[in-house]
Amino acid sequence: MASSDSPLNLLDQSASSYLRSARHQPVRWHAWGLEAFARAQAEDKPVLLDIGAVWCHWCHVMDRESYEDPELAAILNEHFVAVKVDRDERPDVDARYQAAVSAISGQGGWPLTAFLTSTGKPFFGGTYFPPDDRYGRPGFKRVLLTMAQVWRERREEALDSAASVMAAVEQNENFSGRGGDLNLALVEKIAESMLKQFDPRYGGFGSQPKFPHSGAIDLLIDTATRTGSEKAREAAVLTLTRMSQGGVYDQLAGGFHRYSVDERWVVPHFEKMLYDNTELLRNYVHAYQSFVKPEFAHVAGEIIRWLDGTMSDRERGGFYGSQDADIDLDDDGDYFTWTKAEAQAVLTAEEWAVAGRYWDIGDLGDMHHNPQKNVLHVRFSIADVAREAGISAEEAVERLSAARSKLLQARYTRRTPFIDRTLYTSWNAMAVTTYLEAARALRLGEARDFALKTLDRLLAEAWDGAAELAHVIAYPENNQENKSAERVAGVLDDYAFTVHACVDAWLATGTIAYYHAAMTLAETMIERFFDRTAGAFVDTPLGGEDARLGALTAKRKPLQDSPTPAGNPTAASALLRLEALSGKTEFREIAEDTLGSFAGIVEHFGLFAGSYALALARLLLEPIQIVVVGEDANADQLEALALAGFAVNKTVIRLHAHQLIAENLPEALAETVPQVPHPEDAWTLVCRGRTCLPPIRSSEELLEAIGSGK
Repeated sequence: MASSDSPLNLLDQSASSYLRSARHQPVRWHAWGLEAFARAQAEDKPVLLDIGAVWCHWCHVMDRESYEDPELAAILNEHFVAVKVDRDERPDVDARYQAAVSAISGQGGWPLTAFLTSTGKPFFGGTYFPPDDRYGRPGFKRVLLTMAQVWRERREEALDSAASVMAAVEQNENFSGRGGDLNLALVEKIAESMLKQFDPRYGGFGSQPKFPHSGAIDLLIDTATRTGSEKAREAAVLTLTRMSQGGVYDQLAGGFHRYSVDERWVVPHFEKMLYDNTELLRNYVHAYQSFVKPEFAHVAGEIIRWLDGTMSDRERGGFYGSQDADIDLDDDGDYFTWTKAEAQAVLTAEEWAVAGRYWDIGDLGDMHHNPQKNVLHVRFSIADVAREAGISAEEAVERLSAARSKLLQARYTRRTPFIDRTLYTSWNAMAVTTYLEAARALRLGEARDFALKTLDRLLAEAWDGAAELAHVIAYPENNQENKSAERVAGVLDDYAFTVHACVDAWLATGTIAYYHAAMTLAETMIERFFDRTAGAFVDTPLGGEDARLGALTAKRKPLQDSPTPAGNPTAASALLRLEALSGKTEFREIAEDTLGSFAGIVEHFGLFAGSYALALARLLLEPIQIVVVGEDANADQLEALALAGFAVNKTVIRLHAHQLIAENLPEALAETVPQVPHPEDAWTLVCRGRTCLPPIRSSEELLEAIGSGK
C-alpha cells in the first residue's frame, strides 16, 4: 500500500477528496483536463481513465489492489497516461463514459475503468478488475498489457472501435422522441408502468437490489391525491413504510443508506448520499401532506436531525456531499451494525428485551463478512413487542427510546466513516428546496433559516450574479491550501435546481431578490443549455471550452432520473413555475418544447421517468395559486391548510402585508394582488388558471375553495 511518505503525484494539486486520496499512489495520475490529453498525444500513448467516488467501496478496493501496487503502477506509467476522475465533481464526464462502457461491456457503475485513444475516445472498458484473474474477471495486469499491445499493434482496430462506441454514445444520450402527444394519458401510462413493477409484499419496485426511486414515489403521491387512485396510494404508503422500517434506514440516527441489496430493505450498501436523503425527505413530507400519517412526519424529522447533525456546516450554511460506508476495506458497514453481545453490553436487561426484539438483533445476524453482525431493522410492531414483554405500549416506547439513545452514544465512540465535506451546487439547491418544503409543511423554523443561509452562501460563493454558476460551492478547507485546481463550470442540474431553490425561497419569504436571482439564472440556463435547433436542454454549456475533450464532444440530453431528478424535466418544471409568476410566455413555450422532445419515447422509461411525468402534469393541469397574506396565527393556519395535500400544480405563496406593492412582487402577481380589495387582518387569495376568487379569511372558506376544484 502506498504510504504517506511516497512522493506525491499531480493529484496533490486537486481539491477533490477522492482525487486527493490517490495523491500518494505510485501511478502518475492526472486530473481530467487538456494537460493529460496533450501528454498522451505527444507521447503517442492511450489513456487509462478511472472514474470513482470517495464513498465507493470497490473504488477503494481497486486502489489498494492495483493502483497502489508498484508493479502494476510501473506498467501503467510505461504504457498509458493515467487520468482519475471524481464522478461527483465531474458528472458530465462520468455520464458519457458510463454510456460508453455500457455500450462496450453491458456494464456500468464504479469504479469505471476505460481505455481511451490519445484524444479521449473509448475503445475498451469495464468496471472493477481484480489484480489477477478471479471472480470470472480478467486480471488487471493482463488487461493493461493486452490494451497496450492493441494500441501498438492493432491501432486501427482500436480507433474503429472508438468511433463506433462514440456513435453509440451520441445516439443513446441524445434522446429524440418527438411524435408523441403531450396529454395526461401519458402521465397515467408512466404511473401505470411504475405500478406494474410495485412489490406489494415489501414495497418498492422490482426485486433485488432495490433503489428508492424518489421521483416515482412523488408521482404516485401526486396521482393518488389528484385522482383518488388507491393503487397509487398503496404503492407510495407501503414503500415509504417498509423503507423506514428496514435496515436501509438508519434506525438510530436517521437518514437513508444508498440502496438495499435485498428485496426486504434489510441489508443496505451503507454509504449515505445527500441527494438520496433530500429527495426521500421530500417524499415523506409530501406523503404526510397528502395522507396525514404521523409516522411520515416523524421520519422526515429524523432525516432532518441527521442532516443537521452530520451533514451540514451549521456556521456558514451548506450541506456535505456524502458519508462513506466503511472505515477501511476490512469492514463492511461495521460502524452501523451490531452483534448481540455489543448491544447487550450497552443496554439494561429491560431495554434489551424491547430493543433486541424490535430491531431483530440475534446471534445470527445479516452480514456475510461477519454473520454475528445485525443490521437494525423493524421486524415486529411496538405493540407486539410490548405484549411479549408483558408491559404497556407506552413503557415499551420509553425503553426503546432509552435503548436508541444508548446505542447511538456507543456508536459515536466508534471511528466514524469519512464524510466528504464538499458542497456541490446542485445537491445543495435540492436540499434548500426540500428543507423549505419541510419547514412549511411541518412548521420547522430552524430548517427554514438554515435553508436560506445555505442558499445565500450558494449565491454568494458559487454564482457571479450574472451568467457563471460553479458546480462546487466550496471544497473541504483542508483540501484548499496551495491548490491550483480550476473551478468546475456548472452543468444543467446546477442551474435548474438553483432556479427551483430560489423560487422556493421567494415563496417562503416574499423576498424579491430570490425571485430576481431565479429569473437571471433561468435566462442564462436557456442561453447556455437550450438547443434551439433540435429542442431540449443539453447537460453542458453549448460551445463550452471543455466540450472538445474526449467523450464530452457527445451531446447529452438527460431524460432519466438516475439517481437524481433528470435535467430536462427539472429545467422544464423550473420554467413553468417562473412563467406562472412572471407571465413570460417564452418560458412556457420552451418547457413545452422540451417535454415534447421526449413524448414519443418517455413511456418506455417507467421508473426513471417520474420527474418527466410530474413536469408534464405541471404543464397540463390547471394551475392552483394560493396567496396567504398576514403575520399572525390565523395566517399560519391558513398557510397550513393551503399546503395540505401535495399537488404538483399547486403553489402556495406567503406574503406579509408590507410586501403588497408592485416592486416587491413578480410581474404577474404585481398586476393582480395589490389591486384586490382585502381586509386588514390575515387573508387568502385562491386562483385557478386565470380566475381568482374573492379574498378568503376563514379556514372553512379556504377548505371549500380548495376542494371545489377537485
